[in-house]
Amino acid sequence: MIQATALSTFYAYINTEANRIDTTVASTQIRHLMKFTNDLDGAVFYAYGATETIYNRYTKFTFTYIASPAVPDIYAGQTRLLPAGYYKYEAWEVAWEGTVTVSSGNAPATETDILTPPATDKGIVQGLVAIGKLYLSEQSGKEQVQYIQNSPASETNYIWYGQS
Repeated sequence: MIQATALSTFYAYINTEANRIDTTVASTQIRHLMKFTNDLDGAVFYAYGATETIYNRYTKFTFTYIASPAVPDIYAGQTRLLPAGYYKYEAWEVAWEGTVTVSSGNAPATETDILTPPATDKGIVQGLVAIGKLYLSEQSGKEQVQYIQNSPASETNYIWYGQS
């Protein structure tokens, strides 16, 4: 399980090498596309690590929280995972035959993305190498949905949520 704090940069240590798919290329030719799915609302977020260091048994990723622009740059490892809570993560192996360039047009944006025309400088999704949970804890107590109990509108005992 990855544990991180909302609204901040976080690091993930994931066992990717034991499940490596394309062993015909060197580790330097491999990157991982991360897919984060919110357990509460099912929202999906993608990101490559801002840094990705492959060791003998695991890979260390750095993901940077960014409040703006409106759309984080998934190729630069930018994320905006909100609300705080539980997420499922999936690590997808992406391999290059030539120069590794993690950018739009050279790296797949999703696990089903196929870049055309095929070329050695375009990454190819090889398959799923890791699945797990990410717990994103609150930083200030305001990142999760907050409910407020208001007084009942009549003599009947109701529980009201939200603004009155």
